[in-house]
Amino acid sequence: MSQQGYVATPPYSQAQAGMGGYSAGFGNPPPQSHYGAYGSPPQGYSAPPTGKVNLLLELTFRGLFYPHAPLSLGQRPMQLPQSPSSSAAPQQFQTSPPPAMGHQPLSPPGQQPSSFGSPPPMATMGSVAAPPMGMSGPPGPGVHQPPLGPQGYPQQPGSPMSGPYGAQMAGPQMAGPQSGAFPGGFPGGPAQMAGPPQKKLDPDSIPGTTQVIEDDQAKRGGQVYVTNIRGQVPPLVTTDFTVQDQGNASPRFMRCTTYSFPSTADLAKQCKVPLAAIIKPFANVPKNETPLYIVNHGEAGPIRCNRCKAYMCPYMQFMEGGRRYQCGFCSCINEVPVQYFQHLDHMGRRMDLYERPELSLGSYEFIATLDYCKNNKPPNPPAYIFMIDVSYNNIKSGLVKLICEELKTLLDRLPKEEGAETLAIKVGFVTYNKILHFYNVKSALAQPQMMVVSDVAEMFVPLLDGFLVNFQESRAVINNLLDQIPDMFAETNESETVFAPVIQAGLEALKAAECSGKLFIFQSSIPTAEAPGKLKNRDDKKLVGTEKEKTLFQPQRGVYEQLTKDCVAQGCCVDLFLFPNQYVDIATMGDVPSHTGGSIYKYSNFQMNGQQFLSDLRRDVEKSIGFDAIMRVRTGTGFRATDFFGAIYMNNTTDVEMAAVDCDKAVTVEFKHDDTLSEETGAVMQCALLYTTIGGQRRLRIHNLSLNCSSQLSELYKSCETDALINFFAKSAYRAMLNQPLKTVREILVNQTAHMLACYRKNCASPSAASQLILPDAMKVFPVYMNSLLKTPTLVGSTELSTDDRAFHRLLVNAMGVEETQVLLYPRLIPLHTMDVSSEAIPAPVRCSEERLSESGIFLLENGLSMFLWLGQACPPDLIQNLFNVPSLGITNVFQPTSLPVLDNAHSRKIHSIISSISQQRATSMKLLIVKQKDRSEMLFRQHLVEDKGLHGGASYMDFLCYVHREIRQLLT
Repeated sequence: MSQQGYVATPPYSQAQAGMGGYSAGFGNPPPQSHYGAYGSPPQGYSAPPTGKVNLLLELTFRGLFYPHAPLSLGQRPMQLPQSPSSSAAPQQFQTSPPPAMGHQPLSPPGQQPSSFGSPPPMATMGSVAAPPMGMSGPPGPGVHQPPLGPQGYPQQPGSPMSGPYGAQMAGPQMAGPQSGAFPGGFPGGPAQMAGPPQKKLDPDSIPGTTQVIEDDQAKRGGQVYVTNIRGQVPPLVTTDFTVQDQGNASPRFMRCTTYSFPSTADLAKQCKVPLAAIIKPFANVPKNETPLYIVNHGEAGPIRCNRCKAYMCPYMQFMEGGRRYQCGFCSCINEVPVQYFQHLDHMGRRMDLYERPELSLGSYEFIATLDYCKNNKPPNPPAYIFMIDVSYNNIKSGLVKLICEELKTLLDRLPKEEGAETLAIKVGFVTYNKILHFYNVKSALAQPQMMVVSDVAEMFVPLLDGFLVNFQESRAVINNLLDQIPDMFAETNESETVFAPVIQAGLEALKAAECSGKLFIFQSSIPTAEAPGKLKNRDDKKLVGTEKEKTLFQPQRGVYEQLTKDCVAQGCCVDLFLFPNQYVDIATMGDVPSHTGGSIYKYSNFQMNGQQFLSDLRRDVEKSIGFDAIMRVRTGTGFRATDFFGAIYMNNTTDVEMAAVDCDKAVTVEFKHDDTLSEETGAVMQCALLYTTIGGQRRLRIHNLSLNCSSQLSELYKSCETDALINFFAKSAYRAMLNQPLKTVREILVNQTAHMLACYRKNCASPSAASQLILPDAMKVFPVYMNSLLKTPTLVGSTELSTDDRAFHRLLVNAMGVEETQVLLYPRLIPLHTMDVSSEAIPAPVRCSEERLSESGIFLLENGLSMFLWLGQACPPDLIQNLFNVPSLGITNVFQPTSLPVLDNAHSRKIHSIISSISQQRATSMKLLIVKQKDRSEMLFRQHLVEDKGLHGGASYMDFLCYVHREIRQLLT
């Protein structure tokens, strides 16, 4: 039952007299800490002793992951022969290869350096004694265990003292008080030590995300990932691979927190690993992969199970010569309709298996019949309505003019149904401040006509014919209107705006046209004019850190709640582009967009962000999207979907409603057991999404996935996916913070991290000294992501951060897929000063820490939302000349902090090509900020170095690892 793990060894296996516990960094735990799902009843938990900080722990931990040789994370764990009984004879270890990463081995001459996974010295493991804590079996393959000396201290080679390797560590003494703790963090500051100097911890010896990403790319990059095996773990989201669908949905559409579910509810409860899938039903498929096939089952509609209503898929088992089939989800035996009958071959498979996508593929689409349409009528094609705030600020800043200019060319790029000649989408235009102006742009008119609605309390659409039109037919009138709008309002002094009536107006227009659609709203201030949905400034920094902090993120109820409901019912999606100069209450203004499948964009300094806004607008208008969608996730017997997170609306417990769903939106679904799962049949799930295409056709998009089930927890840990786990934790924490104090939410996250890792240690890892931190191989970098999540602006709770920024971040993450949360929580830090300008490749990223920066270097950092170009103080002048066309960094006023000139030399071309290729991978456009070392703006850059201590509070990765290790030991004792 042993399994590969990752061991880090702080040498505190011996209890030291008179030493206190590690003081709890997340505030002292309450008498009862909460575990498990948010909001579940707290379980008893003995709080760790508080008091004096155990400096020795931290110090020896820091000096000690590094016993004999630099530890190389790139090495393959060794395979050990498995032995059934714990009293088996000791197994012969294989020696591991020498360390990678270009370090010199530090072992005594003529001796293999011991990496994570080499044999412990001498008698440490001469025989397998009765293992502690109920663990059994020989040391697991690849469980990395540095050698220990007397009393569990690691040995240092070359010392004249006694011992088999001639090593004994000098006992460190404590000195100096600990530096102060900071909010939301752990006791900080490098502790001072008396006695001989400790060997500084080599950061490469603790698990690193960049190494894990690099290893997966080396092992699985460029390969074809075939989906014909149940429960196989896909390559990481960061790996470049091609998918071939052979019966399970591509990981681009569905990823899971683990690909082997525990077979019973008790096991699931014991390990505390959440069972969840992250579903991106409209994910973009690369050009070299087959697009989804469309299946038409005729007037009778798609074939479904009579009992559970699951759609025909590869998990249905045909029998009785093909006349019946057994449902793979509920086991019901169904008759095969006459028109669908086909003979079976000698293997019991249908003869037309490979001719029918629904029998051989994981993902495909069905044409839906009228039964799947509202009022049994085929839907009309959707409409896009552009609603522009023409108040004083937006006119003065030039925003209105910019939007109108852009729309003239952008409307040519509206999305079309594949293969369609003409555009099906209709467009409409509204401008507003305190009142609303609708425009008649019928193609027959010579000039557009304006109609004003000033009674915003009773919103209606003053015209039916001529408001929503075909752009190609009305092009001349529309261009005329877009030329006139900036001039019409050029003299305005109106600075107050409305917001809820604007959404109401768009909704009424779609109702009148009997279609679904999207509202593009461009707004710059909080709606303060007398009207429904008027908002007041409720930003109160005094609430930060108190029980009432959660109210800052709760939307103001009332009119917006009803609007959300009505928008979802009509299939009206709201996309909000905000250009605020001060607080706008994003928690409330973003509420309708975030429940209708919409997106929220925020540009705090519009003058500097014009280009970023335009690229976002273009992508938003062009991207693939489905409207008036309803999604249901069906599962096999024994478990069911219980919770859903995303830009969605739930009217009941099973139907996920989305006014629209686009290629960037992901829904995270949590599963719970309601019975025992069979290891033989595994766990199957089917996501069915009913929606209207851009051309007005009703379709069903189906994604199927089959996972393994096991009664061995080691199987679950082996097939975990860290990136999917952190997506789930981020979304569930961001929901929990609406109802619980942030301190509690942070405690739950840390406790659950410790629980998951303690359960692995207790049930799956080989016996070893309690001082060793043992992590499952598939989760060895989970702590760095979790620590980064705890330091996000939303969770860190600092008065220095704007409430709107924190609310904005919360709503963004709620709709993200695995790829987006991965890079957000562990940004890419790319060294550019050493790159090969002749190579096509992007240079390999380094660990996200200040230690990796060099004064003579240039680094690019990106996290999917922001991009920084960091310039070291001692940058080579020729590099500065090549990039900025100035001789030195001292000439500050020459280059803009947000623009990099395009110059005709290899360095400039290469950096622009890197920036452009990164930008194409990301869902939103990133503004480039150029920061110089030691400038004030450098603080913005430094808060993204997630392995370091947080600027607004939060621990360094190293401190967090120490803290989690102490929590694990507490749980195990």
